Amino acid sequence: MNYIYIMHDQKPLNETIILEHVKHLKQLRSEGKLILCGPFLDHPGGMVVLQASSKEEALMIANQDPFIRDYYKTFVLYTLDVADEHNDFGLR
Repeated sequence: MNYIYIMHDQKPLNETIILEHVKHLKQLRSEGKLILCGPFLDHPGGMVVLQASSKEEALMIANQDPFIRDYYKTFVLYTLDVADEHNDFGLR
């Protein structure tokens, strides 16, 4: 199942926490869990789309993100039903 967590800025970032966050993302990518991620250009925050076996696992992954763990960002977790050419964009 796919999940998305939307993060909202709480305090300014610094180079150390950004590098820790990137390390976390690289680990998720190496485990095949990271689908895509990035900051918003027109909103203070960002998102991570990931693959996890359950919402509990997705919540655990989000809480391990250094941005969240160290209170730089808050987040909301959603279950994502991907609509694409493989399911006729949600019609089947």
